[in-house]
Amino acid sequence: MSPSRSILLVGEGNFSFSASVTQLNSETETSITATCLQRQEEALRHEGAASNIQIIKESGGAVLFEVDCRKLGECASLRGRVFDRVVFNFPHCGRKSGVKKNRELLKNFFLSCVQVLAEDGEVHVSLCNGQGGTPADHPKREWHNSWQVTAMAAEAHLILTDVHPFESEKYQSYKCTGYRSQDKGFHVEKAMLHVFTRSLPYTSAEILKVEETVKGEKVQYYIPAELSDYMFRGFLCSGSVHPVRLVQDFLLEGLADKWSVSMTTETIPFLLIAEQLQMCRGDVDSTRCYWIRLLQKDLNSRDKAKDLLTCTDTRDTLSARCVTSDKVDRMRSKGAESLWSACSLDVDPEEESGLYMLRPSLLPHTEELLTKKEELINNAGSHGENEENNKSVEVEGHKKEGPCAGCNGVTSLLFGISGLVFRNVPVNLWALPAFHELLLRGVFPSECEPVNLLGQRLETLLAPYGVSLVTEQGGLRLMAQPMGLVGRAFASNASENSRHVSVTVSLNLDLLAVLLFSLPDWRLLWSHDPRFLQQFAPRPSPGKRFHPFSLFPEHFSFDISFWTGPTWEERKFHAVVREASHGTVEQVKLIDMFSHPDLSQTSYCYRLVYHSHTHALSHTQALQFHQLLQSFLTSRLQVTIR
Repeated sequence: MSPSRSILLVGEGNFSFSASVTQLNSETETSITATCLQRQEEALRHEGAASNIQIIKESGGAVLFEVDCRKLGECASLRGRVFDRVVFNFPHCGRKSGVKKNRELLKNFFLSCVQVLAEDGEVHVSLCNGQGGTPADHPKREWHNSWQVTAMAAEAHLILTDVHPFESEKYQSYKCTGYRSQDKGFHVEKAMLHVFTRSLPYTSAEILKVEETVKGEKVQYYIPAELSDYMFRGFLCSGSVHPVRLVQDFLLEGLADKWSVSMTTETIPFLLIAEQLQMCRGDVDSTRCYWIRLLQKDLNSRDKAKDLLTCTDTRDTLSARCVTSDKVDRMRSKGAESLWSACSLDVDPEEESGLYMLRPSLLPHTEELLTKKEELINNAGSHGENEENNKSVEVEGHKKEGPCAGCNGVTSLLFGISGLVFRNVPVNLWALPAFHELLLRGVFPSECEPVNLLGQRLETLLAPYGVSLVTEQGGLRLMAQPMGLVGRAFASNASENSRHVSVTVSLNLDLLAVLLFSLPDWRLLWSHDPRFLQQFAPRPSPGKRFHPFSLFPEHFSFDISFWTGPTWEERKFHAVVREASHGTVEQVKLIDMFSHPDLSQTSYCYRLVYHSHTHALSHTQALQFHQLLQSFLTSRLQVTIR
């Protein structure tokens, strides 16, 4: 943060730190307010307190006594004021108070200081080495023996954005004092300064009603609430600096060194019909699709929906380049239990024909589009013996001068499209319910082994970031640790008389963005916090490490046990977990199961791990999410909580 305009210091002893801060900021327009818990006569007993107070006041600062840092909102002298920085140096309950009391002091201070903290303000807390309990401490204490500073701050919706050594030499006149009237100071050697800022609040999930044109017919349907935050984010829009777009640009530019690349600008619907699933080459399990039941097409359907929910008055204005739907209505999911069955989870693809699904891949939708373009290339290839083969081929997109190396003088083209796809996968560390797929299709002369040719180029581009190639029947897999599969390349069956072969490349841009920018969690890609995109505004090259804006977030584990009937669909459970937890559950593990021999009921026990790199997640907040999950399971899946 830039130099603070107003600073509040709490828990001061002899006011030597406040005086030092005043002197350091003497040439800036900085307002200093120094406070202590003691009465004035008690504070003046500290050595040097009187002279330090005089320095503060002569510089235009204010000194307040009997200010409890746990009740700043109740202080009449601070009422109506906000500060750019709130500072608490070496908080301590006094004497031999245990870590639990000091944790409570920290928690109450954080809850109090946010009442006087500016929206973009910072909270600075200095602790002795080891007290914080973060990996920045050397040595790091055991968690139960630390003050758990990040967890205490999270209770006030604050996140740790920076931690560095306390620069005691910077404050030469600073003399650390002990609790209240004790002049015995703390050991400031190797002390750490922790900087906290506000986290964005959690927002409730919404059910989106979408209207779009599928095969020439307008249809309406609901998108499940757990997917609502992934929709219409525009990461791939022109001019975007989102890392997903930066990775796509990096790949296309790298491939354009060898081939001409043309990205289509046509939009495609989110929906597929069931018979199109076979075009995914077995990559997508039908049980892992988000099946959709269309809404009624009569005019009363919209009125019925409004009777069920309170619809927002505004309608999203959507760029044609960013989205594929014609109309979107956002509806609050609170009180929307009657709409839950209209979403994907109650559709049984084995019982109904002609059902729709949210696209699990771009391949089916783009098959017709790309096939038409391939026909043009095949026609051009039939004249491969004439001199035109040695000229550059101009297409919309990236242009490669001259013929493709190894393809006997024929310039090959790569046509591509990218967009959001959906997979109804279990909650796990590297299971993405929605991600951006880049699909490329090229027509190559059969003799140039195009799958290997493309694979080698992709390996050259991505190997520095941990991607390796694994050969499989008919193609290649792109693998990386720890996420596993990040892409595939495969050839379509060509006729015996064909001199050309069609090759398709499918890449998971989200996982590649995690790799290329060293993100700690794929969920960061979906953060609404402006601090995330700020790091990508300069359009950094792949390889530049991302600096998390929330450091050392805590994990919280809760178990949940319940009885179910004779049938149990675990995919519904995972969908409810995502919605109830606001996406903060990163792992779900079945730890016990018991079938009752007489009651035709089964007991399940799952362990859920809550963890967030995007929001402040406290034990209290995680518990609230867990209790909401219990409520959803009871009302939606009709289970009996044990």
